[in-house]
Amino acid sequence: MLYTLLCYNKEDVVWSWSRAEDDAVMSRLSVVHEKLVKEGKLGPSLRLLPTTAAATLRGNVVIDGPFAETKEQLLGFYVIDVENLDAALDVARELSAANPTSVYEIRPIALYVPEARADAPREMIKAY
Repeated sequence: MLYTLLCYNKEDVVWSWSRAEDDAVMSRLSVVHEKLVKEGKLGPSLRLLPTTAAATLRGNVVIDGPFAETKEQLLGFYVIDVENLDAALDVARELSAANPTSVYEIRPIALYVPEARADAPREMIKAY
């Protein structure tokens, strides 16, 4: 089953880290990343640039930055392929141990691939 782990944190704090602080966090996270790669469970993972580089399109209006104003911002995400929610929570716990100031939201993914691949498993093709 595919899950996405959405990583939230206080953007102003994270982007104010020194190079050494950032490297230390990324080093701890890489231990988890490498384990997931070896297990064949890690899909795409991205670190997003700051919201100051973002724009939101609402109708025909473009707004600078993200639409939602919250204390924590979405800073990145992982796509993992694990057996179930408990396994996804285990991965989130490992990531949280490596980066304890972040919050991880776990969501199952339903891929929408309208007959793009005739040989795709039925569970991979779900309409919303």
